[in-house]
Amino acid sequence: MEALVEVRGLVKEYAGRHVVDNVSFAIRRGETLGLVGESGSGKSTVARMLLRLIEPTAGEVTFTGRDLLNADAQQMRELRRRMQIVFQDPFAALNPRMRVQDILAEPFVIHQEKPPEGLPRRLAEMLRTVGMDETALNRFPHEFSGGQRQRINIARALALKPEFLVLDEPVSALDVSVGAQVINLLRELQRKHGLTYLFISHSMPLVRYLCDRVAVMQRGKLVELGDSKQVCDAPQEEYTRRLIDATPEMPEAVNPLKH
Repeated sequence: MEALVEVRGLVKEYAGRHVVDNVSFAIRRGETLGLVGESGSGKSTVARMLLRLIEPTAGEVTFTGRDLLNADAQQMRELRRRMQIVFQDPFAALNPRMRVQDILAEPFVIHQEKPPEGLPRRLAEMLRTVGMDETALNRFPHEFSGGQRQRINIARALALKPEFLVLDEPVSALDVSVGAQVINLLRELQRKHGLTYLFISHSMPLVRYLCDRVAVMQRGKLVELGDSKQVCDAPQEEYTRRLIDATPEMPEAVNPLKH
């Protein structure tokens, strides 16, 4: 299967310390790669370097064969239409002073794009795509639950119809049952739109459910990479086994594996 994203020898140093050290992996078109590790393992730093939200110290990142790290501002502007991120905190990611309609319209304003069906119709359709209705458009973020806010974030990320989403612990700030609903929404969106995901998490049960393959990070290094079910059921590294043991199983009543 064709690789959509390739990462080679990625390094990030802060104050002489390697936060990310020689990390390499590929993400195939249409798959979900889970990037897991405990807090401070470097997984979110890898994600941000992959999108050039922060610059790496060394290494290569390619998207559909194009060199991201040497792309100029105009090239990155075009590439960012095709690559988006959903952040961990669904409230901090939304401007509390903006109504939902303005939040969702931002990508079209920034990229100077007018939807052919008209902006109001597109915004309403974006909300329906994530299981909400257009009555939300005139409201502010504080009027919604955490799960609804994250759905709004996902809708905004999908505005320009990207191919690739980075999901940076998108359900860790949510109640378990609400998180399970958002995970199932992400699976449905992937099937419907042919999306490719990098899913960052510390929950091995979620990774086993959502991801095709998993990459395990420890102290900035990639220590295990393979099929998610094989890695979760028969890990080769002691560190991976400790991660699995440290993650509680989801309650059966809300476990997406049971539905």
